[in-house]
Amino acid sequence: MKTEKKRSKRIKVGADTVAVNIVGYLFIGIFALLCFMPFYLIIIASFTSNGNLIRNGFPLIPLEISFEAYELCIKNPAVIIRTYGNTIGVTVIGTLLAVFLSTMTGYVLSRKDFPWRNKFAFFFFFTTLFSGGLVPWYILCTRYLGFKNHYYSLIIPLMFSVWNMIISKSFMSGIPPAITESAKMDGANDFVIYARLILPLSKPLVATLGLFSALAYWNDWYNCMLFIGKDEMFNLQYYLQNMLGSAENMKIVAEKSGLPLTNVPLESMKMAMTVIATGPIILLYPFVQRYFVKGLTIGAVKG
Repeated sequence: MKTEKKRSKRIKVGADTVAVNIVGYLFIGIFALLCFMPFYLIIIASFTSNGNLIRNGFPLIPLEISFEAYELCIKNPAVIIRTYGNTIGVTVIGTLLAVFLSTMTGYVLSRKDFPWRNKFAFFFFFTTLFSGGLVPWYILCTRYLGFKNHYYSLIIPLMFSVWNMIISKSFMSGIPPAITESAKMDGANDFVIYARLILPLSKPLVATLGLFSALAYWNDWYNCMLFIGKDEMFNLQYYLQNMLGSAENMKIVAEKSGLPLTNVPLESMKMAMTVIATGPIILLYPFVQRYFVKGLTIGAVKG
């Protein structure tokens, strides 16, 4: 009798677990599908003719396949390759510097033996509440810092984020101070502790900040508009925005003047530009995603 009761309990628990797993996977699957649908519709719309897109809206299945939008976007492959190169170079260099500054500052402010950490933290936080405004900032960057038509004008403005620094400080405050103290007893200086102990324990943090910074640099067009005046220095986002703005202006002028310029695929062109601009950065996420779900395990410190 006892054996049968144990078996029935095992069967009951097993059935409950299976039911919970089915409901959980079903819910997650539906949620993932809802998140994927906008990207799917954008990709399908980019391969749909402009006329069909205007008449029928965003289709689930392309009724009339057209590559006209992509042909127009990559009409000059050399320019696309150059703008991709500018964007990739700025993104890689800027992301490395941004992660280094955010984690380094967060580590210093998380150290309780740093006497001025609260004053520096207040200084950083104060800048999130008040700013000098766009005009003084632009004058400072162009007249005194020489940002005009230099690549570092695309890197420096986004190189430090107070929000990322606060995340770093909060994360590193959870690392036991005994690790730092034991390393100091072994003769390690602060930079060695940061590079060999703190950063290896902060891989999820580094991956998260790296993704945030990479997205900010990749999607940035505003700084390029402000500081870059040479076509060969344009990044991808600003180049695509200029192309789309030129096409829209041409269509508006044609409609007002009565010229027969009505075959510009503006709607499908917007979708194609979205795919061109966001495709590479989306491919970065699978390499970083595992660090978001990976737990941080700190080993025991021997006394």
